Amino acid sequence: MNVAAVILAAGASRRMGQPKQLLPFDGQSLLRRTTAAALTAGCDPVVVALGALRNRLRDELSGLPAIVLDNPDWEQGHGTSMRCGLTAIGTADAVMFLVCDQPFLDAEHLKCLIDAWRESGLPMAASAYAGAIGVPALFDASCFADLRQLPPESGAKVLLLRHRERVTTVSFPGGAFDVDTPKDAQLASAFDDVR
Repeated sequence: MNVAAVILAAGASRRMGQPKQLLPFDGQSLLRRTTAAALTAGCDPVVVALGALRNRLRDELSGLPAIVLDNPDWEQGHGTSMRCGLTAIGTADAVMFLVCDQPFLDAEHLKCLIDAWRESGLPMAASAYAGAIGVPALFDASCFADLRQLPPESGAKVLLLRHRERVTTVSFPGGAFDVDTPKDAQLASAFDDVR
């Protein structure tokens, strides 16, 4: 069963003050690292939804077999990037949504998420961290209509919480750390330096 990936990378990184998608971690920008993880995990196609910083970010994906889309409505919220991405996944049996500000995300976690979904028989699989569930999260084709109908400002987490009994989870402790502010970036950089 074919799993597509949609990477939500359209934000303006206002709290960061610079494109967090381009912050380096483990020798790569967060954007390229996330895209490469989705490809290594076997997702096909891998779609990257860009918006505010599209011109600066497109070059960062050079050489990767990803579909890069411009989301002209990015300012309205994550829901617009999800819908934009769904238009490009063709006949995929499921879609996984990812963000590129989780530096500890890797292909191994994505593979575990796909395996958990396949083995559970449930329509959704989500990452579990810090007492919550969230992205990366996977939704099978039975969820696509609901995903398309979410309000522009809503993320896919709305569906995960609304139908919690239909979600299998995979532990991802590193998912609790995301990079939103300069302080977060410093912490990520310090960890990267000692690895």
